[in-house]
Amino acid sequence: MMLTALGLMSGTSLDGVDVALIETDGKLVKAFGPSGYRPYSPAERSLLRRALSEAVNLAQRDARPGVLAEAERAVTLAHAEAVAAFTAQNRMKPEDIDIVGFHGQTVLHRPERRMTVQIGDAPALAKAIHIPVMHDFRAADVEAGGQGAPFVPVYHRALAQSLEREGPICVVNIGGVSNITYIDGNETLIACDTGPGNALLDDFMYRTMNQAFDAEGKFAALGKADEAWIARALALPFFAAPPPKSLDRNDFATLKLGEVAPADGAATLTAFTAAAIARIIPLLPRRPRSWIVCGGGARNLTMLRMLRERVGSATVEAAETLGWASDAIEAQAFGFLAARGLKGLPLSYPATTGVPMPMTGGVIARP
Repeated sequence: MMLTALGLMSGTSLDGVDVALIETDGKLVKAFGPSGYRPYSPAERSLLRRALSEAVNLAQRDARPGVLAEAERAVTLAHAEAVAAFTAQNRMKPEDIDIVGFHGQTVLHRPERRMTVQIGDAPALAKAIHIPVMHDFRAADVEAGGQGAPFVPVYHRALAQSLEREGPICVVNIGGVSNITYIDGNETLIACDTGPGNALLDDFMYRTMNQAFDAEGKFAALGKADEAWIARALALPFFAAPPPKSLDRNDFATLKLGEVAPADGAATLTAFTAAAIARIIPLLPRRPRSWIVCGGGARNLTMLRMLRERVGSATVEAAETLGWASDAIEAQAFGFLAARGLKGLPLSYPATTGVPMPMTGGVIARP
């Protein structure tokens, strides 16, 4: 049975809430619907940055001390507003949507402590939008010993199956953190985080230029990457570890560039993201023949160029060129995952998160 699923995603880059509608049975995607976006205001982004700092000390995943309670209310309200705007704009009623997939805002991801925390009050959201909400997708995986990330690979596979091209194919999502899904036929599905995505670069741009991000990579294009710094950073144990593996947004925050011209710093951090993605190649069964880039990083032309320089003869293309809605893919994925969760289908696998067995997940909150 096909379901109309609305996916909501607020990523580690703290830019805002993506909304996307799909029609799916949790295995195939029958149709893509419209998508929308509700940006976080500067005040909301500042509040979330404070919440990230405070979450480091969390001992219980359901605790909301201090600013975390305020941040959770803000996240819930932003998502309710995003759904209201989306349904109004597309002349939809709550009963037109079967399920909402609500990822929430990750403030802490520490799978080695069996801990992953996404803030957002799903019961309050369900009451506000009058639609059942599936949430807390990662918890079951982490509790079972998995990495709890990345969670989009099953959706990447559904998309890749529609492409008639020879594998292996690597779908790269460059958000706050970068992750890849390696797809080779219907059987081989491998996934992992590869390293920083836009988080280090965005934080650097915010500190040095008071800009939220480097639009199209134009600023990095003016600078020169410090290859010696990148080589030292890539010597960290994480990069040699085989998949599956995952990261918290702030895992590389302690890496310091030192005194550097802003354009050179942006170039170095952009190149670091590209080099970290390419570093996964020797850890995969076969060299990918094509790389499809989605997420915010797909709009960074300098990042795409730097990735092309590091992956040899393979093709590198933005997801948009294939007719995929790059900005909406993660939101679509959580609509897809909500449909899978409703049907008890696996959301994660041993080769995607390291979980001992294929795991379903998600918790339903009803209006």
